Amino acid sequence: MIKLIYIAIGGAIGALLRHFVSGIPNKFTSGIFPWGTMIVNLFGAFIIGFLWGFSERIIISSNIRSFIFIGVIGAFTTFSTYTLESFNLIRDGEIKLGLANIFVSNVLGLVFVFLGFILSRFILKSNLWR
Repeated sequence: MIKLIYIAIGGAIGALLRHFVSGIPNKFTSGIFPWGTMIVNLFGAFIIGFLWGFSERIIISSNIRSFIFIGVIGAFTTFSTYTLESFNLIRDGEIKLGLANIFVSNVLGLVFVFLGFILSRFILKSNLWR
């Protein structure tokens, strides 16, 4: 039961973070392409890779892992929104933008997970985190 509470609190935090972060690009773009969702997904990919790198070396309780990975990051990243926006772009005739969203989000998402993981290893080896 306590694990569910951790996940729920983390989910609330992640959802609020997603709301604020994904809204930032809308102030600077035309709104046709879903920049906010892509930025959230790529940043989320980086953060999950970064934190996973630490979690493999540092003992973290299962409740805290659930809070971070399922709650905060799970609610922060927006895969279902990304897929709906990609579908709508393609359905509305914006095929190039829809395919670009799919390609960039998936390929760069993997790259960002890798970069986050590598950065966490660098920090752990360099004693910057102590």
